[in-house]
Amino acid sequence: MPASEREKMAAGEWYCCLDDELDLLRQQARVAVHAHNTLPPDERGAMAPALKALFAQAAPNVFIEAPFHCSYGINITLGERVYFNAGCTILDSGRVMIGDRSMFGPGVQIYCAEHHKEPVLRSKGIEIARPVTIGSDVWIGGSAIILGGLTIGDGAIVGAGAVVTRDVPAGATVVGNPARIR
Repeated sequence: MPASEREKMAAGEWYCCLDDELDLLRQQARVAVHAHNTLPPDERGAMAPALKALFAQAAPNVFIEAPFHCSYGINITLGERVYFNAGCTILDSGRVMIGDRSMFGPGVQIYCAEHHKEPVLRSKGIEIARPVTIGSDVWIGGSAIILGGLTIGDGAIVGAGAVVTRDVPAGATVVGNPARIR
């Protein structure tokens, strides 16, 4: 029996994002994200319950400011005391693992999906999901963009506005577009 589009996505194979099961999962994420983004702060707390339930795993002391957006949520794992400032987006078609005490400035974006380079296949919704791993004690500056298939090592710093197109070694500071070690 052929693999489902969801199974292909999870396995890092080319898949069609225009799939009923994936549409349903994205709709569930939109509902949870909407709850998080519209609840009064006193009711939402550090993270709306619907959003926390969506994630693969989130430590109890994660704090996500509103607004926040993710595509699926089910592929996101957040360690202890992870903090997201307002306006962050995680397009988590691939696995996104974030280590303990990592902090994200406002407007940080993580993109796991890579659309097909062939126009005909791209028009049919063919894409591949690339995982992102961010270590512990990482600081990602505001409006930085992290592309799929990358690892950012423990203690690294990504400067505000940087576009990260390759792995960042532990303890390194990267800035610019494309991001380079400073």
